[in-house]
Amino acid sequence: MRLSRQDARRIAVGAQLLDEPRPTDLLDVVRRLSAVQVDLTAAVAPSADLVCWSRLGRSYRIGDLDDLFQERRVVELRGFLRPAEDIALHRAEMEAWPGPEPLVDWQMDVADWVSANDECRLDILDQLESEAPLSARQLPDSCVVPWRSTGWTNNKNTQRMLDFMESRGEVAVASRAGRERQWDLASRIYPDTRAVPAAEAEVERARRRLAALGIARAKAVETQAEPHDVGSVGVVAVVEGLRGQWQVDPEQLSQLGEPFRGRTVLLSPLDRLVFDRKRMTELFEFDYQLEMYKPAAKRRWGYWALPILHGDRLVGKLDATADLDGGVLRVDAVHEDEPFPAALRKAVDREISELASWLGLTVAR
Repeated sequence: MRLSRQDARRIAVGAQLLDEPRPTDLLDVVRRLSAVQVDLTAAVAPSADLVCWSRLGRSYRIGDLDDLFQERRVVELRGFLRPAEDIALHRAEMEAWPGPEPLVDWQMDVADWVSANDECRLDILDQLESEAPLSARQLPDSCVVPWRSTGWTNNKNTQRMLDFMESRGEVAVASRAGRERQWDLASRIYPDTRAVPAAEAEVERARRRLAALGIARAKAVETQAEPHDVGSVGVVAVVEGLRGQWQVDPEQLSQLGEPFRGRTVLLSPLDRLVFDRKRMTELFEFDYQLEMYKPAAKRRWGYWALPILHGDRLVGKLDATADLDGGVLRVDAVHEDEPFPAALRKAVDREISELASWLGLTVAR
């Protein structure tokens, strides 16, 4: 199968529900996307809310996603919101923690650390049994071996233990108080489903990931969270001008003959359309980085610049900040990768106004 780059982009956009017509049901959107990243940075709005608004538009209200979470129709696992029923596809992996043999060095180190601090793990389970939900700060740190890291997690013993206990399927996020996760026993949060066998689950998760992405590489750089690659599922294709092979979702492939109806969309910097920066660069030829960790003087596009999608092209970035106290969406810049025609400028301005209205703000330039 040979695809033009335009075909590949349209497959990616359609799979992510960023074309016309818009979806209408929030839970269906989460199921289709398979995983929505949780990030509470709110320069404009929390990322998960922006992702849902980009698909559903004004019918989505901030808080709707949290309602699904509180109803346990959506759950959080390793920093992503997922359909609750998908936990069955992760149980075998949880039961095999820290992973199938042979273990790599970091897996052995983690397993040794948890084993050395098993009393702390049991203390956490006991306290959650009687007092949950609780934050990491409210749980005991009875570790005898501290967690060592060159990063911010150094000596964050309770938090790291909770992270590993989540991966083991012992605890789960029950709610949030501000930016803090509140933990409970996983048995009280996740649906009571039987584990799908590991090999079958791995294939099904890859299939759902490909359905969400539309087109992806069989192999990609390994990530600690949601993978970017999909293995051998889907239809093998080559894309003009790009090296190597791609895997394509059969459903999206079957719709290539249908007219493509694109939209103008403002995206979260963590949106799955752009989160795999290598794939983004290959398919969309788009130059972009999230610059929130850069010194202000070195930023080209802004602290939390929103990529701008127009049809099947990424065409620019919006540098904006929600000033809730002032009641305004402050637009510092619209960065045009190439000068916008009048119609595109009008469409982008309309989306900025829609974003401000959704947030209950007025636009200030």
